[in-house]
Amino acid sequence: MSSPETVRPRPRAFWADARFLLGIVLIVVSVAGVWLVVATARQTAPVFAAARTIVPGETVTAEDLQVVDVALGQAREAYASAASLEPGVVAVRTIAAGELVPRTAIGDPAAATTTTVVIRTTGDVSAAVVAGSVVEVWAAPPGDRGDFGRPRVLVPSATVVSVTRDDAVVSGTQVSLELVVARADVAATLAALGDGSGLSVVPVAGTAR
Repeated sequence: MSSPETVRPRPRAFWADARFLLGIVLIVVSVAGVWLVVATARQTAPVFAAARTIVPGETVTAEDLQVVDVALGQAREAYASAASLEPGVVAVRTIAAGELVPRTAIGDPAAATTTTVVIRTTGDVSAAVVAGSVVEVWAAPPGDRGDFGRPRVLVPSATVVSVTRDDAVVSGTQVSLELVVARADVAATLAALGDGSGLSVVPVAGTAR
């Protein structure tokens, strides 16, 4: 009687082993990718934030800034830091207190297109008008009888640097405002100051701080 033949298992296909190894590789790559994302998110870099409201045309110095550590990833290159801030730069737009300072918000003073003027209004101004507010300046020409004519917009957009109220005057509250205006509006503003026009400021909706 002959012995029964030994049943041998069928050899495993090569493609099955390759698929198994590929699955392991994909898992490893996925775990490494998640780890890299988490590690990158946890990395912080020191950048500048405004310690106060900085208006266009103002020179930006170390006293105006504070260093904060934030996780920005590759975006950190878009913000000013101690390594990138050049001396003598000026703000080219309003930078709110606490706002991170983008490099695009500061620039060379030689390229500035604004300057500052000081005006005194004929009456009080809204409490919403503070440093950093954007306002319109209106001018009413003086009349022959001590009154004023029809007002018109003198400066369509000016940024407030400071507001000073003098309540001691006999005629009521007088308000002095330092404003940042476009150089193109300086001549008309000085002319209105010189001819005794009545000046008023109106906050632009949605911009007062």
